[in-house]
Amino acid sequence: MIELIDTTSSKIAAEFVRSRTRAGSPAMGMVMTLIIVTPEDDAVEAMKAAQRASHEHPSRVLGVILGDGRGAGQVNAQVGSGDGWGGETALIRLKGEVVKHAESVVLPLLLPDSPVAIWWPTSPPDDPASDPLGALAKRRITDSAGVTRGKSTAMLHQCRSYAPGNTDLSWTRLTPWRALLAAALDQHPLTVIGASVTAERISPSADLLVAWLADRLHVAVERHTSEGPGITEVTMDTREGPITISRADGRLATFTSPNRPDRPVALKRREVPALLSEELRRLDEDDVYARTAKRLVKLRSTT
Repeated sequence: MIELIDTTSSKIAAEFVRSRTRAGSPAMGMVMTLIIVTPEDDAVEAMKAAQRASHEHPSRVLGVILGDGRGAGQVNAQVGSGDGWGGETALIRLKGEVVKHAESVVLPLLLPDSPVAIWWPTSPPDDPASDPLGALAKRRITDSAGVTRGKSTAMLHQCRSYAPGNTDLSWTRLTPWRALLAAALDQHPLTVIGASVTAERISPSADLLVAWLADRLHVAVERHTSEGPGITEVTMDTREGPITISRADGRLATFTSPNRPDRPVALKRREVPALLSEELRRLDEDDVYARTAKRLVKLRSTT
């Protein structure tokens, strides 16, 4: 990594070229630009997650650390490629007045003619699409579970401000659950008359799962509390008996259905790099998430 102090976007771009030349790869097959907006304390973990995701999605990764906006403007950066990265990376620290114009620093560094995704690991704006950096991206990824304050309302804020291209890793965490529940109803084509979700008291994923079930099944879905980890049980009631997926340890679930023996199902909680990789596979609008977000807002407005 090359350290650039009091630098500019053009100097960072020039260092990208020199870095590729030193690595012997003047042309790298990068498929997108990934912007990561992260506080200083979370930058290391966020960049590690992006590094692992870059093995599947070779990208130009721009980590952006926003200072408090006070004092003289300054741009510092660490630039490099290789060393475990599937592309090239810059960790950019903005200080002073330039913090208010972060997009002017990032815009010249975007790869031409390729999609842009942005990820807020811990502190997303309430309206990502209208955020100056968020407006640069086709895919805007938040993580309501990573919010340090206001976790109970963070997911609701994201749903209220939904715009095409928005998604949240709390939704991505539900992919295995949704696949299992859909498969269960394929195996048991029964009419569901009610459902329940049991999870930790504050679980954005559980809130989304309640909304998804309510939207897809058109039944009332109860929310129960457990010690976790995460979602521990989902039950769909039918006239022949309940269909239940129960996961107490965060790794292995038990699938229970009417008139059939219980069976174990792999349902391991996934780490952030795997979630990020999944979201970067699709850059079009997620219609199902859009409907679920709308339903969650509606459910909250009636309680």
